[in-house]
Amino acid sequence: MNFHIEYELEEDGRWLAEVPELPGVMAYGASADEAMSRAEVLAERVSAEEPAAI
Repeated sequence: MNFHIEYELEEDGRWLAEVPELPGVMAYGASADEAMSRAEVLAERVSAEEPAAI
């Protein structure tokens, strides 16, 4: 499943990635790729638990 992931560099140097269509699905990482990967895994878990959320 594909998700729209937004990401940004925080002031403390960590990257934050979130899936806007799934409230609360966000993850930090040391790199943009790591944060996006973590957010994608979390989004897949959330969507598997609540199919009506998407």
